[in-house]
Amino acid sequence: MLELRPNCECDLPPEASNAMICTSECTFCANCVNNVLANVCPNSGGGFVLRPIRPLQARREGLGHNHQQPSQVRVHTKYTREELINFAVRHKHVNPADR
Repeated sequence: MLELRPNCECDLPPEASNAMICTSECTFCANCVNNVLANVCPNSGGGFVLRPIRPLQARREGLGHNHQQPSQVRVHTKYTREELINFAVRHKHVNPADR
């Protein structure tokens, strides 16, 4: 199950509906993914997709936001903005499926 991390690793409000994730659940806002990272995860090198939203209301017993709470652990990138950009520039020309 996705952790649904509460922030962009560069800083994203937990309620944001524009969160993007890679297959390792690295989480960034769409603005960072598109304008800083060029769709290159600075940790795994993969691409990003829109993170799903966990329903607030349980549509089936035992499921939903109240039963499966999103993570409260905030994760921040260890890289500077310049390092993120340099990494993205080196890898953005390669299709995410081929990285």
